Amino acid sequence: MDHAPRQNLGISAYHSLKRDIIRGVFQPGQKLLMSRLKERYELGIGPLREALSQLVAERLVVAISQRGYRVAPMSLAELADLYDARAQLEGLILRLAIERGDDAWEAAILATAHTLAKVVEVNTSDERLDVWDTRHKAFHTAIASGCESPHLLQLRQSLFDQVERYRHLWLRETALSEAALEGKRREHAALVDIILRRDADGAARMMRDHLMTPVPIITEVMQRQGIA
Repeated sequence: MDHAPRQNLGISAYHSLKRDIIRGVFQPGQKLLMSRLKERYELGIGPLREALSQLVAERLVVAISQRGYRVAPMSLAELADLYDARAQLEGLILRLAIERGDDAWEAAILATAHTLAKVVEVNTSDERLDVWDTRHKAFHTAIASGCESPHLLQLRQSLFDQVERYRHLWLRETALSEAALEGKRREHAALVDIILRRDADGAARMMRDHLMTPVPIITEVMQRQGIA
């Protein structure tokens, strides 16, 4: 009878701790003290251990002993490898999507692109960042879904989870200014156009370039913050 509530607590702890690691509340290499986690999330050791185990599997947390955990380190080498792997995989997935995608796939791309382009001024930069990021993920997920391969999409999600800490440094640095939003709108419109023309070579090349654009900015932020 208690199993479901406890499972829900573990899921809640996982999402809260993952969000805080991605957003830099806990720094790379920082020891995750159970006493602090219990206080911050108002949860017991059981749900927190479940969350930590899941984050170890996702490489966001490192188990340093039987009972200790640290936030996984960040490095320029990992940044380069993760972004390259993600860009290469997204290019492959896009080629398959162009080959396999139907009218419903095209409609989903157009709908999510339209919604993403309509992100305008909101109350705070945090709110704008959250709204844009949610819609941006939906746009790219709609494109990728046309590949019709659950295993490739699962691998894609795994790489996205691992890259998100680095990506958040880029989002924070640009704070999605009007200039940044306009630049992204142009990139996304060009992507939609080349995808709907079913130009697989051009679309895959453009997608890889699009996904790699944050790397120089993230590199500079990491060096400035002493993370690298």
